[in-house]
Amino acid sequence: MNRIIINRKIEGLYRLVKVHFQPGNIIVTEYPKSGGTWFSNMISEYLDLPFPRNRFPNICSCIMHGHYLYFPHMKNVFVVLRDGRDVMVSSYFHSFFKNELFNHTLVEKMRRKLPFNDYNDVKNNLPQFIEYKFTKKRPPRFTWSEFVESWLDKDVVFVKYENLLKNPVIEIVKALEMISDQKPDYNRIKQIVDNYSFQTLAKRNRGTENRSSFMRKGIAGDWKNYFNKEARGLFNYYAGDQLIKLVYEKDESWV
Repeated sequence: MNRIIINRKIEGLYRLVKVHFQPGNIIVTEYPKSGGTWFSNMISEYLDLPFPRNRFPNICSCIMHGHYLYFPHMKNVFVVLRDGRDVMVSSYFHSFFKNELFNHTLVEKMRRKLPFNDYNDVKNNLPQFIEYKFTKKRPPRFTWSEFVESWLDKDVVFVKYENLLKNPVIEIVKALEMISDQKPDYNRIKQIVDNYSFQTLAKRNRGTENRSSFMRKGIAGDWKNYFNKEARGLFNYYAGDQLIKLVYEKDESWV
């Protein structure tokens, strides 16, 4: 077996052990493209804990970010949630357009699996992509709706991407209060939020799109620009109940 593959499997197993059984870690779990990396960076700096992203974690306590379903032994868990329709749009661009975070292998693989005539024709391609994401389950081997159902009603801290966009300082303060007896330092969190703002990191205003960037647009509600009637129907079929449970919709009238 290729040494790189072996190393990845060893790292994956070690991460699972740290997430499930090692006390002292802070766990941030999300369905991909929900803002978990952004949140992890900010709380990592505030708590002064390492965030071993894309590298082998140290044995010490750290921020363990990943895409995990519920497991009983997990402690100090933040679950980052995002409107699944926006997740589908963000995932589409990450799957079919190369960016600075070396997603080239993923793009080549996805373009083989879904050989659309024009990848810029997002609105017409999205229904087939949604069908793929809810039936193939890889990665991360579970769907957005399954991720939501896994964590609902569990003793964890929920963080909504949309709230992070509206008022990140308040959302982070509320999240930290749930895992600590100490009152969070509002001014310090504000400075960290400023350091990790979309404008600071992407060097452009939120909402200004760059399809070749991991930080493509940084807004909520972008799904309305791309979901046609077929896409709405498909997403509602697979995950409409979860939209309502998370209060992204009151009923099915959005379809």
